[in-house]
Amino acid sequence: MQVFEELKERGLLAQLTDEKEIRDLINRGGATFYIGFDPTADSLHVGHFMALCLMKRLQMAGNKPIALVGGGTGMIGDPTGRSDLRQVLTVETIQHNCDCFRKQMSRFIDFSDSGKPSDDSANKAIMVNNADWLLDLNYMEFIRDIGPCFSVNNMLRAECYKQRMEKGLTFLEFNYMLLQSYDFLMLYEKYGCQMQFGGDDQWSNMLGGTELIRKKLGKDAYAMTITLLLNSEGKKMGKTAKGAVWLDADKTTPYEFYQYWRNVDDADVMKCLNMLTFLPIEQIKEMENWDDTRINEKKEILAFELTKLVHGEDEANKAQSGAKALFAGGGDSSLIPVAELKDGDFRDGSIDIMGVLVAAGLNSTRSDARRAVEQGGVTFGEEKVTDIKTCYNKETFKGDGVIVRRGKKNFKRVVCAED
Repeated sequence: MQVFEELKERGLLAQLTDEKEIRDLINRGGATFYIGFDPTADSLHVGHFMALCLMKRLQMAGNKPIALVGGGTGMIGDPTGRSDLRQVLTVETIQHNCDCFRKQMSRFIDFSDSGKPSDDSANKAIMVNNADWLLDLNYMEFIRDIGPCFSVNNMLRAECYKQRMEKGLTFLEFNYMLLQSYDFLMLYEKYGCQMQFGGDDQWSNMLGGTELIRKKLGKDAYAMTITLLLNSEGKKMGKTAKGAVWLDADKTTPYEFYQYWRNVDDADVMKCLNMLTFLPIEQIKEMENWDDTRINEKKEILAFELTKLVHGEDEANKAQSGAKALFAGGGDSSLIPVAELKDGDFRDGSIDIMGVLVAAGLNSTRSDARRAVEQGGVTFGEEKVTDIKTCYNKETFKGDGVIVRRGKKNFKRVVCAED
């Protein structure tokens, strides 16, 4: 099965400008394509995961990826899907974030050593920063040259602006479509990039780029969107009660990353296996025929494969072993995430259950911890705790410590340093 047909079979394709041309180009490995990433944080997150997997699949088929980081557009922020104005970042912060992105992307795609285009026939990925052409733009020249190519009437109908229109769309954000379209034009001229891929919520911005290239250069360029990663309730996947699920191990540990996928809703497992893993389609189809009693086995496979992609096989094995130690009574309990109590956490030599939960990061406040205990959602070792006045001394947490759970999915091995 060729790459386009595989993308279709896996349910990844959403909207395309010209299916036949896109199919022919990527199947023969003749596409130079780009996907944009605005560096609004110092780590990529699960929301970027689909794009990274797409880049990997296409590069494996011989196509050349360009990872465009928005050092320029990041100073404005994409209004797509936002109801509020994004925080304006400093140049130094944006550059730091771009550096972090490249390191994480290298787990998925193969960059050229120099980071610059070399042999046009090679499919080594390159990283390009749109600050290189956006920050020095002369506004009057830009608006005279590019502005006439865009209809304000059409822009106001674009999906990417709808939510912001309700609360007030600033002119700062209104520029974003022009700038993203200009990126595509620059990449076409500089690197022969004839395709842009991205999430389905970017469709309007991507069409702006293909139209700009047609009007300015008289050339054809193509756009394709991939299905957004939504759960069975129609909400974007990749968030927990603590916030985004990051690809940076310091922000979301490999164990937490594994557990996120291990705990996805039953209805979402097969979709995630198809869209995100590199397991053969035939193997996934066989799993579709498994009976309901094997749903946890499917989830374990999903969690292991995705953790291996992001953090490597060793970390995936550790995360899996830690999960088995906690839930199945096997594996290595030392791999369960640890929270260490400090001397300051104890008062008169003891700490109450609410203090344990907060110190371990299982609850953010004592009020939240109180509710969790009173609602019967807290387990200390093998015992459920329902009295908020329950206290423990330092000796309780010595050695291997105690596994403390809040609900079914949140837990830590809580220890106390030896004196």
